[in-house]
Amino acid sequence: MTWLRKPWVGPLAFVVLAFVAFSLPPYLTGDRLQSRVQSDWGPHYPLLVVHVVCASVAILTCVVQIWPWFRSRFPAWHRRIGRVYVLAGVLPAGLSGLVIGWMTPFGPVAMVSNVLLAVLWLAFTGLAWRAARQRRFRDHRTWMIRSFVLTVSIITNRIWGVVAFLAFADRVPEEQLPNTIAGISTWAGWVVPLLLSQWWLERRPRRAPVEQRETVSV
Repeated sequence: MTWLRKPWVGPLAFVVLAFVAFSLPPYLTGDRLQSRVQSDWGPHYPLLVVHVVCASVAILTCVVQIWPWFRSRFPAWHRRIGRVYVLAGVLPAGLSGLVIGWMTPFGPVAMVSNVLLAVLWLAFTGLAWRAARQRRFRDHRTWMIRSFVLTVSIITNRIWGVVAFLAFADRVPEEQLPNTIAGISTWAGWVVPLLLSQWWLERRPRRAPVEQRETVSV
């Protein structure tokens, strides 16, 4: 089967499902105390719930969207799920993330990162949507890869958070530690994957072997 040639699909789907299963349930209870981010700003919690729920829709649907076998086998469903990804996932999650990112309790460093991430996430996804509508499918793929990277960056954010904690737990005063960890993880969580994806997009394709080029030319 052709989908077996993409060995990353299964592990990626497993990681995403596990992450959503762990992260989403506390925000479905309506109990503010179960939120993993506490803020004194009144609208923060309801906006955070909207953000988490819609971001979960985005991260689940984007795994299906980047699956090559699914795209080629079910193009109509690819388009339908793409609309769900944009309209029920990225758009509400990005707009709510823009607000709660501005009002983050973790200091100005994390605030700038969160706001910039939300703006880029909305922009990349909008450009991907427009390219698809204009049937510029090569550009659509490029912008969707960038959008996908920002969508799943919440997972790498958590990884960098653990790294930052291990690196600074004994070096930073306890009252400053949450802001330090948040500042590092929020920036590294999306900047590093985005740079790697840009390198991957711009890499030069390998030249085909001489025999293959001659066969193609014939």
